[in-house]
Amino acid sequence: MKISLVLLSLALPFVTMLSAAGPAPYLDPAQPLDTRVADLVSRLTLEQKAALLNHKGPTVTVDDRPIRADQWNQCLNGVQWSQPTTLFPTCIAMAATWNTELVQNEIANTLSDEARAIYNGWHLDPKAKGEHKGLIYRAPVINIERNPYWGRNHEAFGEDPFLTGRMAVAYVKGLQGDDPRYLKLAATLKHYAVNNVEADRQKLNANVSERMLREYWLPHWRDAVVEGKACSLMASYNAINGTPDNINHWLLTDLLKNEWKHEGFVVSDLGGVRTMVEGHSAKKMTYVDAVALSVMAGCDFSDKEYEQNIPTAVREGKLTEARLNDALTRVLRVRFRLGEFDAFDAVPYSKIPLEVVNSPAHRAIALKAAQQSIVLLQNRDRLLPLDKTKLKRIAVLGPLADQVLANNYNGKLPAVVTALKGIKDRASPGTEILSSVGGILGGNMDEWHKTSAEPKLDLAAELAKAADLAKQADVALVFVGTNATIEQEARDRKSLGLAGNQEELVKAVFAANPRTIVVEMSAGPLTVPWIKQNVPALLQAWWPGEEGGHAIADVLFGDVNPAGRLPHTVYASEQQVPPQDEYDITKGFTYMYINGAPLYAFGHGLSYTTFAYSNLQLSAQQIPEDGTVTVSIDVQNTGKRAGDEVAQLYVHEVKPVVKRPAKELRGFQRVTLQPGEKRTLTFTVPAEKLAYWDESVHAFVVNPGAFDVLVGASSDDIRARAQITVAPAPTSLHGK
Repeated sequence: MKISLVLLSLALPFVTMLSAAGPAPYLDPAQPLDTRVADLVSRLTLEQKAALLNHKGPTVTVDDRPIRADQWNQCLNGVQWSQPTTLFPTCIAMAATWNTELVQNEIANTLSDEARAIYNGWHLDPKAKGEHKGLIYRAPVINIERNPYWGRNHEAFGEDPFLTGRMAVAYVKGLQGDDPRYLKLAATLKHYAVNNVEADRQKLNANVSERMLREYWLPHWRDAVVEGKACSLMASYNAINGTPDNINHWLLTDLLKNEWKHEGFVVSDLGGVRTMVEGHSAKKMTYVDAVALSVMAGCDFSDKEYEQNIPTAVREGKLTEARLNDALTRVLRVRFRLGEFDAFDAVPYSKIPLEVVNSPAHRAIALKAAQQSIVLLQNRDRLLPLDKTKLKRIAVLGPLADQVLANNYNGKLPAVVTALKGIKDRASPGTEILSSVGGILGGNMDEWHKTSAEPKLDLAAELAKAADLAKQADVALVFVGTNATIEQEARDRKSLGLAGNQEELVKAVFAANPRTIVVEMSAGPLTVPWIKQNVPALLQAWWPGEEGGHAIADVLFGDVNPAGRLPHTVYASEQQVPPQDEYDITKGFTYMYINGAPLYAFGHGLSYTTFAYSNLQLSAQQIPEDGTVTVSIDVQNTGKRAGDEVAQLYVHEVKPVVKRPAKELRGFQRVTLQPGEKRTLTFTVPAEKLAYWDESVHAFVVNPGAFDVLVGASSDDIRARAQITVAPAPTSLHGK
C-alpha cells in the first residue's frame, strides 16, 4: 500500500505536467501551420505515410485519432453527391459569359457553399447525409481548347490562354474562399499540362517547342497558381517531348514549385502510375520504379500504387524519405487549412446549412449564368427577339429540344428545365406549342461514336412531321447540337459538323417555314456554313444547366438581351484546322493564327441593341521595356434598349522578329449600359504582356518598336486602334 502511494505521488507531477502541456502540437490551433504539419508527419510510420498518399487509402490512426485518406470529390459545374445539387451551365458556357465576377462570386461561390454544406451535414450526422468525400475538389479543368475536336471541350474555358487564365483565377478564388486562415475548398487544376487529345491519351506524346509551352500551353496555369493560389494540380496522362507528365521533374518541380513557388501538391490522374507501366513504358518499368520516379519528380499524391510501393521504394533507396516527407507535408498543409484538424465550429464555413443545396437562390444564379452565356451568332432582318403576344403557334423541333444535357462531372441531376419546357413556361397563355424530335444525333454512325445505338426512328417520317409542324407555325425553333455521347471524356469528335440527320432536319424545316431559328446546344464549335448562309437567326446556347430552358426562352422572347461571346473560333471548314497532333498553334490554330476567315470569330456575339466606341486614349505613346500603358475608351449604347457589351482589347506587334499572333487578347470588360448611356472603360497593359519567348536566352523578351492596341466587340470587329512604342532594347522577364 505504501509502495502504491509512493508511486502515485511520484506520478502526479508528471500527469499534471502533461495536462498543463495541452494537446499535441498538430492539434493545437495556436501553433504555426508548418509546426503543426511537421509534428503530425513526425508521428507517422513509413506505411502510414504511404497510406495517406493514396487518395483512396485506408484511415490511419495517430494517437487514437483516425485520419482519413479519401478526401476528394468533383464539382465542375455541379457538386457530386447522392442528392441533387445545383447544375450550372458547363464550363465553356461560363467562359462565354466573359464575366469573371459572375464566375467567382456567384457560380464558384455557390459550388463551394454546396460542397461545404454537404460536408457539414455529414459531420453532424454521418449516416443520414449520404457519402462524404472531403473538401479537396478536382476542378476546374483549364486545359486549353486548341483542338476543336477534343471530346472534353465542354470542361474547358476556351482557346485563349488569357481568357482561360482570367476564368481560372476567378473559379479558384470562388471555390477556395477569402478567409485568411481557412480554405472553403481546395481547388485542383486539371490536367497539367498540354492535355488536349483523348485518343490514346494514356500513352500519348505531345511534341511541343519551348516557345509554344511558354506562350500558349502554360500561361493560364501560371495565372491560376501564382494569382489564384490554387492548392493542387493534377498531372495529366500524356507525355511532353517524350517525358510523361507524371515523372516530368521540370514540369512538376522546376517550373511549378521552384519558379512559380507553388506550395500545394500535385496529384496524378486516376491510374496515373498504371499508365506509366502499362502505357508509356509498355510494361518495361516496374511499379516500384514508376512510383519512385513519380514522387521524386514532384507528383505528391496518387492511387493505391503509392500505398503499395512507397515503402519498398524507400527501403531500396529509390525514393528519399526527405522527398516523401515533403510530399506528405504539401498534402497535409492543405488539409490543415481546410480545418480538418481544428474544432468543427472554429471554421467559419461550418455554419453553411444543407438547405442551401439547390435552393431557389442557387437556381436563380444558375438561370443568370445561362442567360449571360447565350451567344447570338446571327440575326438577319431582326427576326429576334420574338413578340410572343403575336405568336399563335410555335414549332419546337429537334433531338435536343427536350433533352437534358449534362456531362460526367456534375452531381445527381436536379429538376432540369429543357428548352421545350422553358418555351412552354414562358410563352403567352393560349399559344400552341407544336413539338417533334425530327431526327437523331448519331444513330448507327460508326464514324461518330463506336457505341452508337441502332436507329429507332423512321427518319423520313420524322422529317416530314417536323416540316409539317413548321409549316403550321408562326415560327420554327430547331434545337440541334451534341450531347455527352458525342462530346465526352476518352473520345474525340470525328467531325465538326452536325451529327446524324440534324442538318437535313434544319433544311427541311427552313424549306417549310423561312421564319426558322436554329439554337445550337453544344460545347465544341459546330461548322455549319449552310445554316449561316440560309437561316436568318442562330443562337449558341451550350449545355446550359438546370435553368437553361428558361434562359433560352428569355432570350428568344426578348426578356433578356443576349451578350454572350464566343470563347473559341468556329472554323469555316474542317480543312481549315491543322492535324490534331500538331501542337504548334502558329500552323493555323485559334484566332491568333487562323488561315483565312472563320465561320464565326473568337469573341463574336451580337445584341438586340447597338454600341459605339470612341475616344480611344493611351496614357503614354511610348513606354520603357518594363513599363505599363493605361488604355481608356468610351462605349455608348446607341440603341433603344438596355444591354451588355463586352469590350475586348487586343495587341499586335507591328514588325516582329519571329512569327507573332495577328492579335492577342490582353483585356476585356463586360458592362451593362442603358439606352444612350456612355461609359469610359479603362484597361492596364504591362509591357510584359507584349513579350514573346526567346528560345536563345530561355526567357520572355519585349522587342523595341511599335505595337498596335486594338479595342472592339470581337477579334474581327475592331472599333478603335492606336499605337504604342516600346523603347529602347529587349529585356529579360524571367517567369512572366
